[in-house]
Amino acid sequence: MENAVLKKFREGRPSLGTFTAIGNPLAVESLRYTGLDYVIVDTEHTPAGIESAAAQIAAAQGAGLTALARANEISRTAVLRLLDVGAQGVVVPCVETVEEVRELVQYAKYTPLGNRGFCPTRDGGWGYAPHAASIPDYMETCNRETLLLPQCETAGCLEHIEEITAMDGVDGIFVGPFDLSIALGHPGEFDAPEVHEAILRVQAACRRHGKLSMIFTGGPAASRQRFAEGYDSATMGLDTLFYVEMYKKMVAEVWG
Repeated sequence: MENAVLKKFREGRPSLGTFTAIGNPLAVESLRYTGLDYVIVDTEHTPAGIESAAAQIAAAQGAGLTALARANEISRTAVLRLLDVGAQGVVVPCVETVEEVRELVQYAKYTPLGNRGFCPTRDGGWGYAPHAASIPDYMETCNRETLLLPQCETAGCLEHIEEITAMDGVDGIFVGPFDLSIALGHPGEFDAPEVHEAILRVQAACRRHGKLSMIFTGGPAASRQRFAEGYDSATMGLDTLFYVEMYKKMVAEVWG
C-alpha cells in the first residue's frame, strides 16, 4: 500500500494524521471518513501489544490510511515486530544519543543501510506481494518506502539533531513537544522562547538534510501554525481525547 506521508513529502505537500490509543480496530477503521492521511498506532503509552497493533495496522490500511506505529522502547524486537506486521513507519521515543539512532537504523533498515532481520511476513504479503517478488526487490522497497522516525523529545536528541538528521537510514524526525518542553524546563509552554526555538531548530535541521519533519499538535490551530513554520506533517490529537471532549460537549448541551 502506498505511503501517503512519504508521497506527499516528495511532492512538497503537507500531511495530517492522528494517534490512536483506544486500541480497537473499529475505531481505527472509522477514520476512513475523516480526510486524515495516516494514523499512528501507539504501543508506548497504551497497553497495546503486538497482536493488538497488528489488528489496528490492518484496519488502518483496509480503510485507505497509511499506518504508522510508535514503538515502546529502543530495541530490535520493538522495531522489527511492528515492521513485520505491516507498519509503514515506526516512531521511536526517548532517543538521547547518536549511538541509539545508529542502532535503530540497524533494526529498521535492510542491508546495505542496516541489518534488519528477514522473514516472509505480512509486510511483504508473506512473500506474495508484488514488491516481494524477489528478496533484493523487497529489501530495496522497504528501505525506500518504510519510515524510520526517531522522536525528538529529549535534550540529548535536540543537542545532536544535526548529526541525527544527516544520518543515512533516518527518514525524518517526530517531535514530541510535551516531553521536549519538560526536558527544557518549561512543561507544556510551547510558546516559551527556548521551546519554540527548539521546535524550529528541529524543523530547520530536517529541511537542511532533506528529511521529513513531523510534530504532535493539539488541534487545528496548532496544526496550521506548525505547517506555517515549515513542518511537513502534523499529528493532530489523540482519539481518546476527542472521544471525551465530544461527549462532554453533548452532555453540557443536554443540561444547558
